[in-house]
Parts: sequence; C-alpha cells; structure tokens
Amino acid sequence: MPRRDTATPLAPVTATLRAMFGTDDLPGLAPGLLVTGDEARWAPATRLVDGTLLPEFLHAAARRWGGTPHACAALAWKSYSYWTALPVVLGWASARRVPLLDPADVLIHFADRDQLLTLGLRGSTTVAVLPGDPLALTGGPGVRVVAGEAALLDALRATLLDAHFAPLIAAIQAEVRIGTRTLLGSVASGIAHGILRASDALPGSSTESIGTLLDALDLGDLVDLVPGPAGEPTVQRRTCCLAFTLPQPKICQGCCVRPS
Repeated sequence: MPRRDTATPLAPVTATLRAMFGTDDLPGLAPGLLVTGDEARWAPATRLVDGTLLPEFLHAAARRWGGTPHACAALAWKSYSYWTALPVVLGWASARRVPLLDPADVLIHFADRDQLLTLGLRGSTTVAVLPGDPLALTGGPGVRVVAGEAALLDALRATLLDAHFAPLIAAIQAEVRIGTRTLLGSVASGIAHGILRASDALPGSSTESIGTLLDALDLGDLVDLVPGPAGEPTVQRRTCCLAFTLPQPKICQGCCVRPS
C-alpha cells in the first residue's frame, strides 16, 4: 500500500498512477494531479455542468471522432468520466483516502491538441479520510474525517455521482439525445478497468474492490467480471459506448456488441 503521506494528501493516488502507467506525464491529467500556479487557462467543471462550456466540449468530441452527435457525446463522456473518477477510485482502493471531486474543484482546459481535454484538481480539494489516517490528526482545512468505511463510500458517492456526474449527464442530455444507462455504463466500466489495471499496486482483492465501489454507486448491474484468456478477470459491459458507430468503427474489449 502506498505510504499515507500527511504532507501530500494525494500521494497514494499519484503513486498508484505511476505504478499503473510508468510515468507522471499522463495525457489528459495535470502533472501530479494538482493545478499549481496560474489558473488562467483552466475552467472549473461547474462550467460544463451549467452548460457554459458544454458546446465546446461536444464540438471538440465531434471534431476528434467525426461520428454522430450522440456517439461523440458518449465517447466524450467515457473519457471525461474515466479520468475524473480514477483519482477517486485509486484513492479509495489504495489508502481509503478519497478526493471529493465537487465540480468546482475539478479544473479543465481544451488547449492540448493531442487529447480531448486535460483535467486537474485544485490544491484546496477536500480529501475524505478514516479516523485512523494520519491526515485525520493534522486538523487541516482540506481534510474531512468520516466515521467509517460506509460513511467514506457515502461521501464518495455524494460528490462524484450525485453532485458531479448526475447533473453533468443531465446537461449532456439537454444537448444530445442519449440514455442515462449508456452513460453510466461507461462510469461502471471505467471504474472496473481502472482497478484491474492498477491491481498489482493495490492491496486486497481487485474484484472485491470493484464490487464494493459499484454497489456503493448503484452501478453493479452495468458490467460483469468474466475470466479472460488466462483466467484473469476482465470487464464485460452490458451497455455500449457507441464506438462501433464511428466512421472508423471500433469494437472495444468487453463490448456488449459482437462483431458479425
């Protein structure tokens, strides 16, 4: 398990990301997750949720993939929800230390040509911890101590799903006709893929961690874990991200659509 550093509350997350990808320079994420210095080119995710930046986001997706509006929106959501949820998921799985991603604390920009968007967190982002975490003893303004495991999962759900993803899904649906189940399927799949990819760096059972997180978010019916070629767990979706409808169709691993 990564060391629970009190000086850098997100150290367990960044250490796990480094173990997953072999680098701190990840496309789509600010280095070290935190946005430092001038925030002039960044905007809070509240501007996606309230619709202000949503047309720019969806236009960037259409330019990138060239598909129908609903397919491009589904793929944009798949990317956004994966990278937004990943620090939360890894924080919980690695050290029971959960950054609470209220939309105001998530910063985005569209300035990098090689990816759809880049995402980072404010340095003031609150981190929820259990009473036994060393951060709980610091009394810092950015630390929320919760009563136990169930309360930690409740805090995770309240900020990531209820306050962030659900209203952003509603905003997307005001622009493009696309089903909630399709979009939440990408959240479930992203969480499962993230845990499995990081499994060597995480304590405990990956399948149990995935089950606990998806149950806490009421997403457990959207994916299955099935044996892969060597018996390893792999993700089988029950919904589709619509990549197969693109001008250059793609069938993702674990897609519910089967090639003819």
